[in-house]
Amino acid sequence: MKKRIIFALFASLLLFSCQSEVSRSAKANKRLGTRQNPIKMYFVPSLEAGKVVNSGEEIAVALHEATGYHFKVAVPTSYAAVIEALGSYQCDIAWLPTYAYVLAKEKYNANVKLITVRDGRTNYRGQFVASNKNIRTLEDLEGKVVAYTDAASASGYIYPSAMLKHLGVNLKNHVFAGGHPQAILAVYSGQADAACTYWSPADSTGRPTDAREKLVDTHPDIFEKIHVIGYTEWIPNDTVTFRKNLPSALEEEVVTAIHNFSFTEDGIRILRDLYDVDGLEIASDKDYDVVRDALRTMNMDPESMLN
Repeated sequence: MKKRIIFALFASLLLFSCQSEVSRSAKANKRLGTRQNPIKMYFVPSLEAGKVVNSGEEIAVALHEATGYHFKVAVPTSYAAVIEALGSYQCDIAWLPTYAYVLAKEKYNANVKLITVRDGRTNYRGQFVASNKNIRTLEDLEGKVVAYTDAASASGYIYPSAMLKHLGVNLKNHVFAGGHPQAILAVYSGQADAACTYWSPADSTGRPTDAREKLVDTHPDIFEKIHVIGYTEWIPNDTVTFRKNLPSALEEEVVTAIHNFSFTEDGIRILRDLYDVDGLEIASDKDYDVVRDALRTMNMDPESMLN
């Protein structure tokens, strides 16, 4: 008797949960793309928020001209906040880093649609940097303070922290700086001994284009003061991700518009200013299985790592 009651209660709760999910989906999709209910496009705060908003607004204008839909741009305070917004229907499209996408897929069945291209590549790697000339290898970080970017950053936390763990390097402490330039600045200002950020190859003149490059205007000696001491494994590039249960016709139209935008003169300029992106390619979830394989190898659970 008790088992039947428990089963009935469980079934009722499951039905209520499904009905609530359908209700939230229907409410979020009602007249989506109108001025009253714009398509909400979120960006992560990997760079200075004001700059990201400006570039995001330019993308929104171009997409409105291409589709007729209205868009609203926002930059929450963390990668995790963007992921949660996807799950709660507060965000429809998110420009998510690699690991953040893997988590959003696992938690909320978000769907990657586009992958970024940089220097002709759809993958990248992270770097370790330091200012102290005595820190030349990863082993030299023993007992030191490291500035990571964000707990959901593959290049700025997940991969480098796994490497240090694999090497048996024990840190004195670590901090989350809130972005790649911010992590560099933590080392530059002496708040941390080392930092982990994204790496990019040098340009045609030999000038580095990694996270340090974003600080050259305000800190002209950044390349002299901050040196690279190591790199992570290769990682699939960041994404343009759509939340679950979007109207399929709207989703297809917007994906096409964003993809086409990346080939335009304005698109190339804006994407370069935004995240140093040269273009966008169509992507699928399978492209990120390599990240899941790496996490399993490292005995890392995505959600627990974010927590």
